[in-house]
Amino acid sequence: MAMSKQQEFVLRTVEDRDVRFIRLWFSDVLGQLKSVAIVPAELEGAFAEGIGFDGSSVEGFSRVFESDMVLRPDPATFSLLPWRGEQEPTARMFCDIHSPDGGPAPADPRHVLKRALERAAESGFSFYIHPEIEFYLFTSGDLRGGAPVPVDTAGYFDHVNGGTANDFRRDAVQTLESMGISVEFSHHEAGPGQNEIDLRYADALTMADNVMTFRAMVKEVAVEQDVFASFMPKPLVDQPGNGMHTHVSLFEGETNAFYDPGGEYQLSEVGRHFIAGILHYAPEISAVTNQYVNSYKRLWSGHEAPSYICWGHRNRSALVRVPQYKSGKASSARIEYRGMDSATNPYLAYAVLLSAGLRGIEDGLALPEEAEDDVWSLTAAERRAMGIRAVPQSLDHAISLMEDSELVAETLGEEVFDYFLRNKRAEWEAYRDQVTPFELDRLYRSL
Repeated sequence: MAMSKQQEFVLRTVEDRDVRFIRLWFSDVLGQLKSVAIVPAELEGAFAEGIGFDGSSVEGFSRVFESDMVLRPDPATFSLLPWRGEQEPTARMFCDIHSPDGGPAPADPRHVLKRALERAAESGFSFYIHPEIEFYLFTSGDLRGGAPVPVDTAGYFDHVNGGTANDFRRDAVQTLESMGISVEFSHHEAGPGQNEIDLRYADALTMADNVMTFRAMVKEVAVEQDVFASFMPKPLVDQPGNGMHTHVSLFEGETNAFYDPGGEYQLSEVGRHFIAGILHYAPEISAVTNQYVNSYKRLWSGHEAPSYICWGHRNRSALVRVPQYKSGKASSARIEYRGMDSATNPYLAYAVLLSAGLRGIEDGLALPEEAEDDVWSLTAAERRAMGIRAVPQSLDHAISLMEDSELVAETLGEEVFDYFLRNKRAEWEAYRDQVTPFELDRLYRSL
């Protein structure tokens, strides 16, 4: 098979830059980054035939008796890893996972997203993402029975002269930019030691790769600066959790399908149906967008986390927000999904979010009334009168809704759907069996 121009470019770059190792990256079903390194002499063979590995040893990939799988590097994702230094030039490429017969592996999260994007393309749409990724910086990753200790006590948009977070964000942004990942903003978030970096919009597959790269890069920069970075959804009591507010838009060719100059908030009918789809299916997709026990402590602890399923314009308590678009710039029309946390598997989360919105378009779902007030301040009766439902209150609740979801099952495919449910049930059961410090503090002496 003839080599593509992208493959030839990668081979030339590896030779010209004296790259010593190429790391082949991929994600397991839970969104954990996996990596295997090859030397340049093996690269041409990897392009031609792939690299075999034992899929049964990777979370959710295959059963023991069908364990042989193949990594096929995507040359379009080639990038040097700046944190490896000049003494040991190293690059990375993301991989698609294939079965030995050459077909895509059903359990490959990247393939799940590609399949969802293909369905959107059949309707003439391309899907773009712009995430706001939050994380905490702590003095150490070793808790030793105590709570994490943030690197500072600063708050939202605070400037700390010579502070660890300032230096960290500068180095992180420079690292991302050197890898071709564009950054729009970076700032200190509301929690002590909490930071946010917003990536410039890109197509959904590129952005999912970028989010995986982002999390690996943040961890690497933290090690270099002798601090610990955590994307845990809710690492601190009484402080905000780590969200990944996700701005999305659909395009038809060069035209933003969400933009209508005559619509309310310049939002098109397509955009309204897309939001309606997300709101309708939000309970069913929650286990994917918020996949950990800890995720629901973020959603139900306030601090602008969305606990109720509604939409609004400037309402930051809503699950979906329609931001003010830039005047005269139709391409910036978008919606913001505020439920997702920064520990999610981006491939699966973007796939179910897209599928929910597309289903809203296909079925012509009507957009409910806008929630103009802070929904946290409304009474339960007022929310019921407005038709506002709550997001799932626990991982157990989210799993029970997901397992009956035709949309999620269709989007993830049978293998990913079944494995994901089994893994999340096991997580919930292990959590349920714990005797927590809260219970001991409240009950041990009094009962």
